[in-house]
Amino acid sequence: MSEEVKEISFDELGLTKTLEKMTAKELRTLCVKKLPMITGASGKDKDQLVQEIKAIFGIVEEEQVSPYKKQIAEIKQQIRTMRTEKLAMEDNAKRDRIRRQINKLKKRTRQLAKAV
Repeated sequence: MSEEVKEISFDELGLTKTLEKMTAKELRTLCVKKLPMITGASGKDKDQLVQEIKAIFGIVEEEQVSPYKKQIAEIKQQIRTMRTEKLAMEDNAKRDRIRRQINKLKKRTRQLAKAV
């Protein structure tokens, strides 16, 4: 009995998220069910599995630089200065107002990072 290894394209895998966002458990399951050419998947960690899957499909890693990187850095610098101001504050009401502003800025940086 000879088993034929069926060629499968990356689109046929039916992934709902990127390889980097998948958990190690999800990657192992994917390898066992759909990619039998990857052997020993159960003993490999996430990074090894991602690299092997990319190698099989010829995916070249591209460095993605966020278009919002400069804006995020500026907001983080603003947060750092606000934190030092907050520590020096005596008035609880003003300190609380700065804390809320910092939280809004942190949410903004997360939104920008996710927008890529």
